[in-house]
Amino acid sequence: MESNDVKISRKKPIYPVSAALQKYLKKYQRESKLPITYNDLLMFDESYPIMDKYGKDSLWEGPIYPADKIEELYNGLKVIYANLKASGNLRIVQHKYIDKIEYCTFGNTNPFRVRIVNRLNDVYDYFYIKKADASRIYGLEMEEILSPNQVNYLVDRETLVEEHIAGIPGDVFAKNYLHNPEYNPTRIAKEFVKFNERCLVMLLGDMRAYNFVVQITPDFDDIQFRIRAIDFDQQFYEGNIKVYLPQFFKENFPYVKMGMDQLTDKTYLQYQQEEKSSILHRVRSERHRLTDLRDVSNTEILTTPENIETLKNGMASYLGDPQYLECTSMTDIIELNIKNIIRQVKL
Repeated sequence: MESNDVKISRKKPIYPVSAALQKYLKKYQRESKLPITYNDLLMFDESYPIMDKYGKDSLWEGPIYPADKIEELYNGLKVIYANLKASGNLRIVQHKYIDKIEYCTFGNTNPFRVRIVNRLNDVYDYFYIKKADASRIYGLEMEEILSPNQVNYLVDRETLVEEHIAGIPGDVFAKNYLHNPEYNPTRIAKEFVKFNERCLVMLLGDMRAYNFVVQITPDFDDIQFRIRAIDFDQQFYEGNIKVYLPQFFKENFPYVKMGMDQLTDKTYLQYQQEEKSSILHRVRSERHRLTDLRDVSNTEILTTPENIETLKNGMASYLGDPQYLECTSMTDIIELNIKNIIRQVKL
């Protein structure tokens, strides 16, 4: 495993949700009629910067809405939360209130983060409202189908609602927790290898440390770790293969170094193979959904011809497989990734 800096396109366009993708989302119960849209949340008069606990600009703002719109807005957000968490059952928000709305000025989808609180015990939760970007939706679907993680989201035309993914941000974990003597470094290294493999198979890009979280689960004899993506904006857009390999980002070097220190070539290959076997199992159990997703995405323009050309050449060179040169879309490349896994696991 190696690490260096990787250039990312900061001007990736937002791709609209097509009629074919909307039909797919409806079939798999991701479509929902929402009382509040992303554009409704943009109707604030002014905002104030939100500082983090160290007094630095967090890149989030607190929007200030007209007084006569607040009640309607908050009631609509509670309905959205009920749709997201309980198929619209409003009993789950009976004792909840909207505590705050925050707006992010950084990133492609400029999300709103909503905090909802249970007034009976002060337990709170977050959810996000974003511009519906087809790239991100395909990334969420790939995560749902091919990763060990479930994602919960809803789409209403140009509005995307996402459940909060809990965990310690990867950059914070690397700085404050990575070398905790109670944590088994081999388990962390193993998880990073699996995460790295998953991202390449799924073509999920830009997984630098602040775009994933580390989840910690105490087990009866040790502590388990899982790395989860939280940003899906760079789903199969970029042409540079290194964008799809977290090991190449300088922000991830602490994880790479831990892998180099803890793993041998043999164990590294073993963990890669374990992840490929897990992906194959999920492909078999979700093959109809995966086929539907493939058929839809293959009809859409979700990147540039130059990026497809660059990536297929990069994949052919990196993996030593000239079959990639015959791919004509990003979907073709993912399909070939999966076919290669099927061949390798059967050997």
